[in-house]
Amino acid sequence: MRLGVILKFALFGALLAGIYHSAYAWLIQRDWRREDYNYGYLIPLVVLYLIWEKKGELAAKEAMPSWAGLIFLIPGILLFWIGDLAGELYSLYLSSWLVAAGILWMHIGWQKLKVIAFAIFIVLTMFPLPNFLNVKLTFGLRLISSQLGVWLLHLFGMSAYREGNIIDLGFTQLQVVDACSGLRYLFPLLVMGILLAYFYRAALWNRIFLVVSTIPLTIVTNSLRIALTGIIHAYWGAEAAEGFFHGFSGWLIFMVTLGVLLGEMKVLNYKEKLFGTGGWGKKTSDVRRQTADGKPKTTDRKLETSAARLQASDLEKKTSRAGRKIFIAEFFKPSQFLVAALLLGLTLGISAGVEFREKIPSSKPFNQFPLAVGAWEGKRQYMEEKFIKELDLTDYVIVDYQNAGRPVNFYLAWYESQRKGESIHSPETCLPGSGWEFRQAGQAQVALEGTGRSIRVTRAMMEKSGSRQLSYFWFPVRGRILTNAWELKFFTFWDSLTRQRTDGALVRLITPVLPGEQAEDAEKRLQEFTRLIVPTLDEFLPK
Repeated sequence: MRLGVILKFALFGALLAGIYHSAYAWLIQRDWRREDYNYGYLIPLVVLYLIWEKKGELAAKEAMPSWAGLIFLIPGILLFWIGDLAGELYSLYLSSWLVAAGILWMHIGWQKLKVIAFAIFIVLTMFPLPNFLNVKLTFGLRLISSQLGVWLLHLFGMSAYREGNIIDLGFTQLQVVDACSGLRYLFPLLVMGILLAYFYRAALWNRIFLVVSTIPLTIVTNSLRIALTGIIHAYWGAEAAEGFFHGFSGWLIFMVTLGVLLGEMKVLNYKEKLFGTGGWGKKTSDVRRQTADGKPKTTDRKLETSAARLQASDLEKKTSRAGRKIFIAEFFKPSQFLVAALLLGLTLGISAGVEFREKIPSSKPFNQFPLAVGAWEGKRQYMEEKFIKELDLTDYVIVDYQNAGRPVNFYLAWYESQRKGESIHSPETCLPGSGWEFRQAGQAQVALEGTGRSIRVTRAMMEKSGSRQLSYFWFPVRGRILTNAWELKFFTFWDSLTRQRTDGALVRLITPVLPGEQAEDAEKRLQEFTRLIVPTLDEFLPK
């Protein structure tokens, strides 16, 4: 029945490709091209190797189809609809993993699934984290790297002053941002640590220590990179620091960290030999050796019996005139196969045949947006084409408004339909990525004059290189005013399901805290401008 198994998995492969093809196209063409996750191209090869390594154990265990696989399959399908309708890619990635694991569980059973459990787990490492989580994680680690880098420069006798992620050397400034940060190696080094721990024949706590240590190692090596960049700037100039060394130092971080991890393994092995372990830290090498030295004698008998049964079965089918009928009958077994195929078929049919998103145009063309709002006069600004493509927006307006020397930058982005990878980008992730630190973050109420109503906005006081600016932002979506990305995703999902609409906008106001001003002055300015701009927005954004 090997042909039947191949046909079954070919059918599941076709169904999964139909359901997730757009998400994986984005993963391969966009996410894996980012320096943080370009190791993702190698993960499928790693997974295939890990499964191939277990081929003997897989063959020795009998497949036991189980309905327990629905524990993964059903939530996976539900997560697909959430991700698809809300335009959330990570939900789709996680959905595909749950669905694939559920199908395997239903068809080969838990005992076989346990054999390749680590290979299935490693698949998760090829999916990029949600952007908001990625920024929060790496931003904090970059701050620590900057602090350590300045400390190392001081040890070398150089004068250095840090303001956030900006390091002032007097003759130049170094900015520790995503684009040049050695922390881009955090995720591949973490994956490498997990793989080393898997093959490491040592106690459990040793392997956990090995994986966790990749995080501080990445921070320390990145701090060394920052310090060396400053030193090269001082002695050989910007061309040397930003040229060859800039590219080479990233690989240096990777190789140094790998060497340290291998050194850790030797030290931990020596410690085990010297002191031994006990309890939960019992050497797993002993346990693995017991299973690796040889299989129980009964295993060979089971294999011989199983092989004999298969040969007898094949002979019977070859000599039987009803062989084709038997094949067809066997193909539709077990019943778990029919249920899984039916659920995936319905999911594919509905997602491909029903349009949940109508494209809703703005009420007025954005090129008619006024440059005079009350006493405020503005000058329109334009983004580069590469940023427009990255944001995947339908239309936008950027205007620098002035009123008696008081500036406010206004930005309005419009999406007529939010889809996978084409959704509103929250300033909570974009602004920190450009080097601004959120010092104060919360919400503010703005009373709208003459209407008797008020709106709630997200408020953030930010700093960079000694400068401060205050920002308000909110999401006007289909008659609602939302203030965070979680609300935005939920109502995008809900409205696509109930109203066939996913259109929405982002409004962001920024004003600097001018020299001699207090934060309260900037607050009053944004309150005043917000009260004026909201009625204008109502003319352009559909309800």
